[in-house]
Amino acid sequence: MVLPNEENLVYGIKLSSIGPGRSTGSDTVHDLSNMDLAMKLHYLKVVYFFNSNAAQGLTILRMKETMFDWLNEYYYTNGRLRRLESGRPYIKCNDSGTRFIEAQCDKTIDEFLEMKDSSLQNLLVSQQVIGPELSFSPLVLIQVTRFKCGGMSLGLSWAHILGDAFSASEFMNRWGEIVSGIWPNKTPNFPKSDTQTESESESERSKNLPLSKDKDPLSVKQVDPVGDHWITSNSYKMDTFWFPISASQLATIRAEISGENQFDQIPIFESLCAIIWKCVVKVRERAPPKIVTICKSDPRKPTSGNLSNTQIISTVEAGFSITKETGPKKLATLLINQAVDERSQIEELVERDHGVSDFIVYGAKLTFVDSEEANFYGLELNGHKPDFVYQSIQGVGDEGVVFVLPEPKDSCKNKNDRGRIVTIIFPENQMVELRSELVKNGLLLDGNLA
Repeated sequence: MVLPNEENLVYGIKLSSIGPGRSTGSDTVHDLSNMDLAMKLHYLKVVYFFNSNAAQGLTILRMKETMFDWLNEYYYTNGRLRRLESGRPYIKCNDSGTRFIEAQCDKTIDEFLEMKDSSLQNLLVSQQVIGPELSFSPLVLIQVTRFKCGGMSLGLSWAHILGDAFSASEFMNRWGEIVSGIWPNKTPNFPKSDTQTESESESERSKNLPLSKDKDPLSVKQVDPVGDHWITSNSYKMDTFWFPISASQLATIRAEISGENQFDQIPIFESLCAIIWKCVVKVRERAPPKIVTICKSDPRKPTSGNLSNTQIISTVEAGFSITKETGPKKLATLLINQAVDERSQIEELVERDHGVSDFIVYGAKLTFVDSEEANFYGLELNGHKPDFVYQSIQGVGDEGVVFVLPEPKDSCKNKNDRGRIVTIIFPENQMVELRSELVKNGLLLDGNLA
């Protein structure tokens, strides 16, 4: 298939800003946790595709009107970053607004998705990063793209410093509720300004940190200072692609790994991660990854409305030599039984120099992200959920990242009967061989190769 010129595929770009309908007040700030700062060089990118029935009557004016109340509830997402005298970032809640982007595409949604070129998804969501001037950089950017079929996409660019994917999905789903007429029950309660001095704030944070560990966390990598331009460079050019795995494929894969014993079935996520890990070992045979990072939802996450980085970040380290002969069941057992939660170590590492150093998590080691509980299909417009949701991350390190999401929800299926969507960000020079291994191991079908 001949792909169209990217510059002409999405056009008619219009920019504006929209903020909360009620003034937050003067001198209100939002303090960032150490975990927030550990994620500051990452950006979540989500593209929701809605059909024409969902988009009907949803004009730009209607969207913006509902966003005034929506952003009242999440006032600090409209702020701008500042630094304390020590250099530690915080958010100044000054109602500077969320960036709103309008665009058009002369393809239908089906035609767009059939092109199977993940780089084209970047045209539907802003690729802007924070900096080089912190005070002018929005933390949230939303792009609305209208398609020839009457459908539309919503592209969310979310600074990970605000919260993880589970917070981002909650943020978007709340807007859908307001569009449907579920308005806030009360006027938002803006917190009073924090009158503590900088030294008092740091002392308070230190009280909540554990005692020093013998070693630093394995799941993060400190990178060269980026200053106020929050993006890090890679040693390799990174490539992205996504592919579906049907429910029948999953059943076959799990049966091959777990055997016929239904009471000893390895979960879907760990099954997929184990096979992909095995594929990466084959690709990187000279230096196979013995340590991987796992990111999952924390079931003890605080109540709704509190956006934050609470996901569990764990490492799994193999205590044996991993080779291309290592079976996926052995790797899956490691993933289930040997995961070590490193959040407290990450927080301590960030606090060590007052939140000034720069780190990456995704791609510091080969990283697997379970987005099952990130309810992206919970965003409902005109009674319709999205037909498809695409998720990616900007700012991934050289070791690569794998996202596992559920396929679009069907009311007749429970989550274990649905297929999955896998998105992989990996060094471009290793991608062809990785795809070949995924085909050999039954994950990627020949028809999904693009």
